[in-house]
Amino acid sequence: MEDEEAEAVLKAVGRQIKVWREAAGLKQGELGARIGYGVDMASSVERGRRSPKPDFLDGADQVLGASGKLSAMKEDVEGAGYPKKVRDLKKQEDESVELGAYANHYVHGLLQTPEYARALYTMRRPSYTEEEIDSHVNARLARQVIFERVPSPVISFVQEEVTLRRPIGGRAALRRQLEHLLDVAKLRHVEIQVMPTDREDHGGMGGPFRLLKLRNGKTVAHEEGQTYSRLISDPREVQLLEIRYGIIRAQALPPRESLTFIEKVLGEET
Repeated sequence: MEDEEAEAVLKAVGRQIKVWREAAGLKQGELGARIGYGVDMASSVERGRRSPKPDFLDGADQVLGASGKLSAMKEDVEGAGYPKKVRDLKKQEDESVELGAYANHYVHGLLQTPEYARALYTMRRPSYTEEEIDSHVNARLARQVIFERVPSPVISFVQEEVTLRRPIGGRAALRRQLEHLLDVAKLRHVEIQVMPTDREDHGGMGGPFRLLKLRNGKTVAHEEGQTYSRLISDPREVQLLEIRYGIIRAQALPPRESLTFIEKVLGEET
């Protein structure tokens, strides 16, 4: 496992399971049999080589009489299963008081439905395994808790028109994605804008990015490419992207007109 942080979490969880199992006087195979798993899985979990599923932890908790202590580790295990770059980004989002994002190829991750997100990861080349797809989709959806935070951060998105029309996952999936955009846009702390394709002047030709203003007053940026994911903290680079985001928002349709535009596209898809 290349991710040392995730590896440490899984090993710690495995040690706890082993301590409770030995205290109960059970062998690995006996524990596995009682919760519906084989001895190989039980052994791999205790050694931190495999991530225990929620039902494994719940079953072990009940059989070993851990009084919820093992079940309580489900959130830690779930987080350890996310790609490191996603965990790092979520930490920044959790600390943000304002977030702005420009997306030009597909609907931004924070706005995606599970169906749309899964379609994106399924079409990835080289292909992901089903387990990897599940991990990426779950990680993406977990970040959407930002919309429920209290106090609420100020959140804005600028979506290229083409992202509203590209049928990722099929026409039905696109319709549900557009409906979801309209629902999210009803939140008072969220604004969604559309950049029409016919704009002759465009400040975002350099590609997608996001800006995060943190509680400590610092602003950072994040951008992704074909083979990289980069957190930007250099004030000069961040300032450049802040300027560009301001221009992009000014060139895009205002929020109310953007919602009307999304409704129009949805009507065309019905």
